[in-house]
Amino acid sequence: MKNHKSDRDLLILLKNGDTLAFHDIYERYCKKLYHFILKSIKQEADAEEIVQEIFVKIWERRDNIEINTSFESFLFRIAYNETMDLFRKRISEKKYVEYIKSIQQSEATTNTIDEIRYNELSLEINRLLDELTPRQKEIFCLSRREGFSNKEISKKLDISENTVKKHLLNARSYMKFHLDKGLIFNVLFIYLFL
Repeated sequence: MKNHKSDRDLLILLKNGDTLAFHDIYERYCKKLYHFILKSIKQEADAEEIVQEIFVKIWERRDNIEINTSFESFLFRIAYNETMDLFRKRISEKKYVEYIKSIQQSEATTNTIDEIRYNELSLEINRLLDELTPRQKEIFCLSRREGFSNKEISKKLDISENTVKKHLLNARSYMKFHLDKGLIFNVLFIYLFL
């Protein structure tokens, strides 16, 4: 059954907490508001959500509603403001998502570049290791790759610690001198491994 009460009469009842008056106002304006909002945002779910938010605000602020002005204009002004707020929120979210994507792409690029550089350096080190004498290479690998101490290498290879030290010193000097100066990880490599 259609309610023939004026907006003013319904608002007076609404201000007194009348839920039936609220329901009648909702029924009178929800479709108009929905179509008004939908024209702007083109998303049905968002339009429905905004309409619901508007009526929640109407109920919560019913004591402050002015009954001597156009309620319809008041509602559509709220609808316009809520729609603009949603646009601002979406723009902000889009910028945030783009920012996160740019960071991820930058990190992925950096990781790829680092991996390429690491692989280049690794190839260069392996090439230089192959140029060492077999004994220097063996001692260097036991020391730097397997973590053996000079004393442990000495026992394992049945040579003196001084011989181990001399081979390591010669291997490091050779690698430092011949390592490609253009590779970015040279300093890090020298610091960590030599």
